[in-house]
Amino acid sequence: MKPVGDKIFIRLAEEKSPLILTVPALKKNKANQGVVLAVGELVHAVKKGDTVMFHPFDELETPKEGIVVIREKSLLAILNEREGFLDCE
Repeated sequence: MKPVGDKIFIRLAEEKSPLILTVPALKKNKANQGVVLAVGELVHAVKKGDTVMFHPFDELETPKEGIVVIREKSLLAILNEREGFLDCE
């Protein structure tokens, strides 16, 4: 699969939770994170390998489990891998 236009393929980050059971509705109330796998030709804000946070209601599932596609406008932040926080510098 290859993204076109302003689309971005993202491998979702695994949730690290001590809870055994999770409630899907709770997951949708927070932003999702993942690693950019591929970008369309119109995407300028991120590149392959970037860790990003994106709006959780804008993701679409792909045939590959754990991989979603979003539009570039759905990006909320590029995360700083070194510190695990937003790179606000």
